[in-house]
Amino acid sequence: MVVITKFEMHIRVRYQETDAQARVHHANYITYFEVVRTEMLREAGFSYRDMEASGLFLVVAEAECKYRAPAVFDDLLCISIETVKAKGVRIENHYEVRRDDEVIATGRTLLACVDKSGKPRPIPKNLRLPS
Repeated sequence: MVVITKFEMHIRVRYQETDAQARVHHANYITYFEVVRTEMLREAGFSYRDMEASGLFLVVAEAECKYRAPAVFDDLLCISIETVKAKGVRIENHYEVRRDDEVIATGRTLLACVDKSGKPRPIPKNLRLPS
């Protein structure tokens, strides 16, 4: 497995992701963050499924999103992620959502690694950032 700290992917806004004002509903940005985070780990050769089978889980402890401009149906969005901290029991990621060159949203998540009972556990070695 290779440690990847930056990754981006494109997502086209689907009709069902929009609200009555024909804009992407605010909750969908958190879903976009989850999708890009999972795909970054997959690209690095990491499997959430295998980690969970071993009894460890990454849970979202904090999530935030700042909205700058609306996205609408059929927009092609570029979602980027950067892991800025990954040690102990926590992983902090920063996100940016762009439409062409326009930043339309930014965000942050803090993940905690826990066992099946919810007790904090060190993140797997292959997810830790080099010191």
